[in-house]
Amino acid sequence: MPEIVVNGPEGRIEARYHKSRDSSAPLAVIMHPHPEHGGTMNNKVVYALYRCFSDRDFNTIRFNFRGVGRSEGQFGQGEGELSDATTILDWLQKKHPNSTSCWIAGFSFGSWIGMQLLMRRPELSGFISISPPANKYDFGFLAPCPVSGLIVHGDRDEIVQKGYVDKLVERLSMQKGIYVDYRSIEQADHFFSNRINALMQTVESYLDTAFSEHKLAVNQ
Repeated sequence: MPEIVVNGPEGRIEARYHKSRDSSAPLAVIMHPHPEHGGTMNNKVVYALYRCFSDRDFNTIRFNFRGVGRSEGQFGQGEGELSDATTILDWLQKKHPNSTSCWIAGFSFGSWIGMQLLMRRPELSGFISISPPANKYDFGFLAPCPVSGLIVHGDRDEIVQKGYVDKLVERLSMQKGIYVDYRSIEQADHFFSNRINALMQTVESYLDTAFSEHKLAVNQ
């Protein structure tokens, strides 16, 4: 898990990077919760997502948004963080030009940034969105959602009420040919404090199924 530094819009961006043994392996970019509420790339959900992708030998990167850890700059109200994520994606794609696909994964605030990136980059293949803060941020830009993906919510989330996520999923699912797999984790709060294993089992199952179907389609 080498530490790397990427040159970003506001200076250096601190990151951790797993390089695949396969030059054509897919890419994954992982984004962390709100910088002003203690969110960092070392958050346990972010780290677990990173391990989930890297264990499947994706070219995987997690990073600190501007002003967090050793990343330079100050909180950018979302717009700056989207620029950081774009820079990281550009760096990863340049590093692996033969990659077959690219996924994004985000937790809470990071999921909002990730979904914005999804709308701006048509080459992205899929998404994992954990605890999307649909009551705090406008997800209206997802009209329609360009690719299928997974949304996970804790049924005891004290920050984002289930109804807001229900409406988000309903809106995303209206696009023909797009399937949003929506899972609720029992007895899980917003941070999956005691339910991280159940969360990751859900993510791992989804990824394994998605890539099994992808391989089947390619071989037909």
